[in-house]
Amino acid sequence: MWSAADAARHIALPRESDDKYSRGVLGLITGSAQYPGAAVLGVEAAARTGVGMIRYLGAQRAQDLILQRRPEAVMVDGRVQAWLIGSGMDHAAREPDAERHITAALGQNVPLVLDGGALDVVHRVTTPTVITPHYRELGRLLDEPTESIAATPRDWAESAATQLGCTVLLKGHTTYVSDGTTTAAIAAAPAWLATAGAGDALGGILGALVATHSPAVLANPALLVGLAATASYVHGRAAALASDGGPLTILDLCSNVSRVVAELAAACTDAVATDTRPQC
Repeated sequence: MWSAADAARHIALPRESDDKYSRGVLGLITGSAQYPGAAVLGVEAAARTGVGMIRYLGAQRAQDLILQRRPEAVMVDGRVQAWLIGSGMDHAAREPDAERHITAALGQNVPLVLDGGALDVVHRVTTPTVITPHYRELGRLLDEPTESIAATPRDWAESAATQLGCTVLLKGHTTYVSDGTTTAAIAAAPAWLATAGAGDALGGILGALVATHSPAVLANPALLVGLAATASYVHGRAAALASDGGPLTILDLCSNVSRVVAELAAACTDAVATDTRPQC
């Protein structure tokens, strides 16, 4: 099981010499005219996880909503350290502009996070990639029965990672992350988290963590297991704080992400100070 101590090792602490580019730029190709809110939630969660800049490429309606919520987001293409693609898209009918942006993103040497309506893009990737399906989405992607995946999720996360050549974050009450060699389990979330938009926020958290570790991931794709497990831990812990035993909204969750990251950063700093975790 992935612990807070494990997660603390995967938080990129900003240095005095950092600027917005060295802290990581996350690009998002998410949302759609039909589901613009998914883009808003992904951007919100990413911003609160910690990156130097967010670039968004997507539907105009989503752009407008994002700028109302997060005016610091940039709405033009440019340099990024990672891409989050697919949240709030229909895999069977992606918009032409989205396809164009996705094709361009696949030509860049940066890590990828594929969610929702872009899981099928995994067959086209050439850089380190993590996908974030739930049981039904993984069943569709592998053409396998959903019931079988739900019955043995750990086995299927490992098998899918081997088949697809990527890291798989299989969402559920217990989430499993595997690259086919290493597997982590995370059970930090309350049952109240089973609500619309939860996956969009998880994608934003994961995208931010990958962007802040981009050079290391390119050098060692195995790091994606720890980063994805940490994203799931942060997501679940933020949900628990937002819930406090009752219902929550995903914006409530997002508002607690910074607090969770601060907890982990403090734990990492304390460990470094006592030389018990110098790799933080």
